[in-house]
Amino acid sequence: MTAAYSFLENMPHLKGRLKEDADLARLSWFRTGGPADILFEPTDEADLQTFLRHVPSEIPITVVGVGSNLLVRDGGVRGIVIRLGRGFSGTLIQGNVLKALAGTMDVHVAREAQKAGKTGLEFMVGVPGTVGGALRMNAGAYGREIKDVLLHSHAVDRYGHMHEFKLDDFDFSYRKTALPADLIFLGASFQVKDGDPAEIQKRMDEITNARSESQPIGTRTGGSTFKNPEGTHAWKLIDEAGCRGLQIGDAQVSEKHCNFLINHGGATAAEIEELGETVRTRVKANSGVDLHWEIQRIGEAN
Repeated sequence: MTAAYSFLENMPHLKGRLKEDADLARLSWFRTGGPADILFEPTDEADLQTFLRHVPSEIPITVVGVGSNLLVRDGGVRGIVIRLGRGFSGTLIQGNVLKALAGTMDVHVAREAQKAGKTGLEFMVGVPGTVGGALRMNAGAYGREIKDVLLHSHAVDRYGHMHEFKLDDFDFSYRKTALPADLIFLGASFQVKDGDPAEIQKRMDEITNARSESQPIGTRTGGSTFKNPEGTHAWKLIDEAGCRGLQIGDAQVSEKHCNFLINHGGATAAEIEELGETVRTRVKANSGVDLHWEIQRIGEAN
């Protein structure tokens, strides 16, 4: 253990898993990238609070979910990476409110609502990732976003203090919230209403089928690479710039949906990021539009 992390020796008993030099590639859907200095996977909220209260303020903290929208650079991540696991997953429906913990997969939220005959969250079946990530980036699909259904949320800051937030506090914009980046979302409550389970399932099937037909499902990808510029679609600009199928090493712009980058097995994070930057350069030259990354890139280059 390096001197920088000697504070861990005096850490109170933790129920969760704490690991040094932890492999992050396995946590990313791209399946590439370097290690974390320290990876902590807390068991529950109390465990997480205990840990945070004893981490010195100069130690950087990065939070990850299931890695669906994440590129870990090859040099790895300095400081501490926190991953919310099984203890942060679950839903509860009370009347027309669905409560979900931050580690719950968005698709699971949609399915639980459907089983209970509650409508409003069908779009979440088309959002890869977890509730926590969806809150952080105002995730959306097929015409709806988190801001359309969120009631309130609770979170913990890096010092272990709990906070409650209402919808207006988020000040949501496209794929963004104005809340501080050091907050770790722990759960949220969503507005739902009564609906016909069969009709809800039909809409979810339509979304699922549309994704399967248009997106490279089942590949090593990170979801939509770039945010859609106002008034157009990123994939259209990428296609018009001649980037469909463009390849660097084992990284490729998807032939099926060119706002997706794919790791064919041996791509480094550097190759994936270089490919994305090449796409940005060509789109700028062709259309004058600056594409902005939607995929979260963390860590250091080698």
